[in-house]
Amino acid sequence: MSDSITKALPTDYVVPKVWQWKQANGGAFANINRPVSGATQDKELPVGKHPLQLYSMGTPNGVKVTILLEELLALGHSGAEYDAWLINISQGDQFGSGFVEANPNSKIPALMDHSGAEPIRVFESVAILMYLAEKFGVFMPTSGAARAECLSWLFWQAGSAPYVGGGFGHFYAYAPVKIEYAIDRFTMETKRQLHLLDQLLAKRRYIIGDQYTIADMAILPWYGHVAMGDAYNAGEFLNVTEYPHLRRWALELGERATVQRGKRVNKVWGDEREQLRERHDASDFG
Repeated sequence: MSDSITKALPTDYVVPKVWQWKQANGGAFANINRPVSGATQDKELPVGKHPLQLYSMGTPNGVKVTILLEELLALGHSGAEYDAWLINISQGDQFGSGFVEANPNSKIPALMDHSGAEPIRVFESVAILMYLAEKFGVFMPTSGAARAECLSWLFWQAGSAPYVGGGFGHFYAYAPVKIEYAIDRFTMETKRQLHLLDQLLAKRRYIIGDQYTIADMAILPWYGHVAMGDAYNAGEFLNVTEYPHLRRWALELGERATVQRGKRVNKVWGDEREQLRERHDASDFG
């Protein structure tokens, strides 16, 4: 290891034989992050009038699902009507007993489908996208190379986004101390992913080609947000103007009324005109 790298690394930390949880070291999320699963409070989930009950927050993973639901409704699928209940993860709502029953992993979003004889729970955002796309028969190819391509990019997003949110976003914006090695490591991988998408979209209108699919809906809230410089106040740091094709795609999708509505649902920060704490009817958008 070079002297310049060695000097940039913290030198006062010795790895213990057995890790111990030091809650005060959790930074911005110390009050909710913990090394065990399960409920911490008894709290039932509300149930509204529609077949689909979504328990979520307007983070990228939540926005994926509300964009799809708004797209389905715009196509006339009345069975996609939904109630969207806020699960405020900054306040620990995800550890309520009702939500843990819907998603034992205590992460938003979670969906309960009450349209059948027995309620069906679906958790993990990509699983919800696939479930709804198959239920209504749209936004996901049903066979062949197009389906394989769609699934590949869906699972790419599910596997790669932690580098952006849990990696780059955490160490760049939220960690209690700035660690050069960590920021450099996750910045490098984030920019590699942005470059990958930019090169792809130089040749395609949408992620899998000429067809708008749930792959676009999954990737947009993460990488579109980053490419437009809106995430973590890091647009200049990441030099996002290097990715014109990715930005073109993000701008085009961002102009869709369905995307604009989906981005508002369960959002409780920023411009009040872009917030919609809960959604129970189309008229809630005003």
